[in-house]
Amino acid sequence: MSFYVYIISNKKNGTIYIGYTNDLGKRMKQHKNGTGSRFAKRYALDKLVYYEKFKFPMSAIKREKQLKKWNRQWKINLINDFNPKWEDLTWFFE
Repeated sequence: MSFYVYIISNKKNGTIYIGYTNDLGKRMKQHKNGTGSRFAKRYALDKLVYYEKFKFPMSAIKREKQLKKWNRQWKINLINDFNPKWEDLTWFFE
C-alpha cells in the first residue's frame, strides 16, 4: 500500500489545498464530484498539481503537516518545480 500527500488547485497560481490519502485515484474522484472536502468544493479545486508518495502513513502525515505550515510562495515554488504548467495529473491515477 502507498500513501500520498497531494496538492490540488483550480488554476495556475490559484487557491490550493493540501491533503493526505492512501488512494489518490479515489480521492481525486471525490474532489472532482464535489465530495472531497468543503473547502475544495467551495473553491472548485479539482486539479491534481502535485503529489508525493510514501511507504508509511506516518511519513505522509508528517509531510502533510509540514507543507501546511509553509508560506504560500514556498508551496507555489514546490508545485512549479514539479509541474510548471500546473497540469491536472489526475489521469496518472485513474
